[in-house]
Amino acid sequence: MKITVIGCGRLGAPYAAGLAALGHQVLGVDTNTETAALLHAGKPPFAEPGLAEAITDGAATGRLTFTSSYANAAAHADLHFIAVPTPQAAGSAHHDLGDVFAAAESLAREITRDTLVVVKSSVPAGTTAKVKARVMELVPAGVSVEVAASPDFMREAHSIADVRRPTRIVLGVEPGGQAETMLRRVWAECLADGVPLVVTDLVTAELCKLAANAFLATRVSFVNALAEFCDAAGASVEDLAAVMGHDARIGSTYLQPGLGYGGSCLTKDTRGFVALAESLGVGRSLAFLTHVDEINQRRRQRAVELAVQAVGGDATGARVGIWGASFKAGIDDIRDSPALDVASRLHRAGAVVTVYDPQAMDGAQAEFPELAYAADPEAVAEGAAVLLHLTNWPEFGRVIPAQLAPGRRPTLIDARRGLLLHTDWRVAGWSVQVL
Repeated sequence: MKITVIGCGRLGAPYAAGLAALGHQVLGVDTNTETAALLHAGKPPFAEPGLAEAITDGAATGRLTFTSSYANAAAHADLHFIAVPTPQAAGSAHHDLGDVFAAAESLAREITRDTLVVVKSSVPAGTTAKVKARVMELVPAGVSVEVAASPDFMREAHSIADVRRPTRIVLGVEPGGQAETMLRRVWAECLADGVPLVVTDLVTAELCKLAANAFLATRVSFVNALAEFCDAAGASVEDLAAVMGHDARIGSTYLQPGLGYGGSCLTKDTRGFVALAESLGVGRSLAFLTHVDEINQRRRQRAVELAVQAVGGDATGARVGIWGASFKAGIDDIRDSPALDVASRLHRAGAVVTVYDPQAMDGAQAEFPELAYAADPEAVAEGAAVLLHLTNWPEFGRVIPAQLAPGRRPTLIDARRGLLLHTDWRVAGWSVQVL
């Protein structure tokens, strides 16, 4: 099938490459000409495992190309996925839908024949219907436009695999149209392999992503609340979480205590879900999600407090090392990075903060120029009174603590449990605290 994917960021680029790998003729569209040019040259504008290879493979087969032109998009296909960002709006907990409407309107001005527009971006309930209303105001008389909602469930650092074989496919469609038939063709290979399909209405489909992210955020914050409780009670949160995870009704995923979640999805979708509920007059039903967010933010402040305590209660002039800048390992995404949030808070407290990350250094330096940066993890630890392990890159687990040259009586604060061998650190003379 001929398909366009509008928006070639961290959602759209993997979707375009993944759909091409499924055999479709895909045109990726991004109004940022530099982004479109990079992709056209086979160079992804951000780090994501497997993305460069998928773009190269798609280009080699002729199934994947990129453009900055909406006219080219309208001419290429009658099926268009909108995959632009929907960040948290400035000064509000709601999603910023400006890019969604701008993409839809720009496309509508070029449409000359019957078309299906699919909203894949994370949006609050009712957005897709508004997209259709705006599109229909702009298309020529006699042209029919269907709209559908098909939220993504891919995970950063696993996006290509998740597009090729999603955990589930959700189609929110209008009754009586051709959208379901067309979208079943898009995912025919996956459906033949047994990937679950749910066909529902527009509003329910839109809510699927928000509900899933809010639930995952709740799991993370729940186990971190247990970690705080266990610290006070003298219990082992690791053992407690392990026992819970053996219950088939609960499972072990997202039950690892630590610094908490970050990134572009869980935080803004959880807050957006609460804001949507409040706008619908049912805010009390989801009020607990506000506490989920508060717990997550409190974990960051707790890491700061442990670091300040480790240097005697006053961070002024203290040398602090930070391992990690991306919000998770495997990518260079620093959006709502807990690691950089902690680093920034310590800098504001007067500490001299040095950061290292295997992939996210450029973005971190651009957004947080007030911090210092090192060329390798060993250099970060050199002379540091406190070293905070905040992103679980495998590289950090390979560092030999006995070969480091920290400050006197150094402290390791491990906020990403399970990677570092604490016994080795203690033998090397470090005091170890676990968040």
